[in-house]
Amino acid sequence: MKLVVVGASGRMGRTLIRIIHETPGATLSAAVERPGSASLGQDSGLLSGIGENGIAVTDDPLSAFVSADGVLDFTAPAASVEFSELAAQARIVHVIGTTGCSVEDEAAMKAAARHARIVKSGNMSLGVNLLGVLVRQAARALPAAGWDLEILEMHHRHKVDAPSGTALLLGEEAAAGRGVDLAGHAVRVRDGHTGARAEGSIGFATLRGGSVIGEHSVILAGEGEQVVLSHSATDRSIFARGAVTAALWARSKKPGFYSMLDVLGLSDS
Repeated sequence: MKLVVVGASGRMGRTLIRIIHETPGATLSAAVERPGSASLGQDSGLLSGIGENGIAVTDDPLSAFVSADGVLDFTAPAASVEFSELAAQARIVHVIGTTGCSVEDEAAMKAAARHARIVKSGNMSLGVNLLGVLVRQAARALPAAGWDLEILEMHHRHKVDAPSGTALLLGEEAAAGRGVDLAGHAVRVRDGHTGARAEGSIGFATLRGGSVIGEHSVILAGEGEQVVLSHSATDRSIFARGAVTAALWARSKKPGFYSMLDVLGLSDS
């Protein structure tokens, strides 16, 4: 499968290029960066540490997409919306690991999925998506009236969105388990005299610092006991491996908007 990596010179972009190089059935067809990037014209293999591969970094995504089978995208919301439209024109797979997307961004991507096969997730790792299923089951089993639910996450100092896409993914699973809408029950900020915790709320706490790749815990706190479900990411390659797996899976699917739960066969859990 011929894959394009956008944001090719970033940390995730370089990791994606390495994982594609290691994955049977996948090959890098193009490496794309924004206009003006210092990496334009450089060999993408040398940038990613796998040795020269003859694929120079370009700023022309449309030309890259029309000769590819799929694109891997961990960039920024506005860029991902643009890439989804180009993927729709090219009728290819678009795997989106970008976080911080708005409701409007999601709507634009879903519109593009009429012609593209889009797989989007706040986290591409197998472990996190399994955690999401477990969180949904726990939230369904433990009544909101007696069990408070809090989501704690920590990432490196350079992360620009909060809560993380993974924390929001876990919040959505918790809300689904309880049969409620996350937007109407989420508490993202606590400061000053907040009063008692609202029953049934889903709290988020965000930490940033150092080089932490990703730490997430879902705490269900009852009277006299706690249940803690957690995931620790120690290597960024887990997200890249999941993205490549998603692309290979989506290649044979009809146009549509999919998640990693679909890829892993967990969507009905």
